Amino acid sequence: MSGSCYGQGYGEAGGKNLYLPKIAEIINIKEETKGARAVKTFRFRFVDELAQRSFSYRAGQCAIVSVFGAGECMFALSNTPLIKDYMEVSVLRQGRVTAALHELQVGDTIGVRGPFGNGFPIANWVGKNIIFIGGGIGQAPIRSIMNTCIRKKGDFKRLTLIYGARTTADLVFRDELDQLLKSPDIEVHLSIDVAEKSWPHFVGFVPTNVLEVKPPPDDSIAVTCGPPIMIKFVIMNLEKLGFKDDQIFTTVEAKMKCGIGKCGRCNIGGVYVCKDGPVFSQKQLKALPQEY
Repeated sequence: MSGSCYGQGYGEAGGKNLYLPKIAEIINIKEETKGARAVKTFRFRFVDELAQRSFSYRAGQCAIVSVFGAGECMFALSNTPLIKDYMEVSVLRQGRVTAALHELQVGDTIGVRGPFGNGFPIANWVGKNIIFIGGGIGQAPIRSIMNTCIRKKGDFKRLTLIYGARTTADLVFRDELDQLLKSPDIEVHLSIDVAEKSWPHFVGFVPTNVLEVKPPPDDSIAVTCGPPIMIKFVIMNLEKLGFKDDQIFTTVEAKMKCGIGKCGRCNIGGVYVCKDGPVFSQKQLKALPQEY
């Protein structure tokens, strides 16, 4: 397995300080969900125009966002890298730093370092069917690669999204999902765990919906992200449908910390997720110690 901890366009020129964040301004905040599991999508761009023009990343890569005075966290970049004017991260409020980030307003500044990780090997998927399988906030990195494939639709065969959450209130990117349901470019299958009045789509867990949809394995790639237990059973059900280990990809950016292979927090055996991941095929994951 190979990857670059610096990604594209970062850390390649001599003299750059990898620990010094670039200053970015929040230009839009979208409230995706409310309540105890509130999610907001933050759109930002670097204050320095040259930094913005030179920032380049791949779908699946991550960035470290600093909330000054509160700390920093690693997040998957959730918008397609084909959009050059801004970047986005979608953040579940669940700790000190994410709570502080949720309190920020449009016009506030944050620090950004990255990109980190390897990204999805989209160039290897040209001419294939792509199935995107997400659960809850795990849809964030899926959104990045999915929207990239939609914008490059001519490079692929059929695109399919299977996405679900606990309740309708927990579905992220709801406005975009409504648009995708009407789009001729992608087939969309939504689900919630428990029935609700007027819900017209599947009721049940995401892995069960995978078996319901039955995406064909021939000439296909499946990409999944969500809670670890969901990923486990999604992969099991994909295998039941005939998908091979090298046809299934997931991302484990939750294990990443420093992003550059120094702290050792993300190692699995001799592999550093921040350098060799966070995107892995099931074939690669099976070769690692079974702690994940």
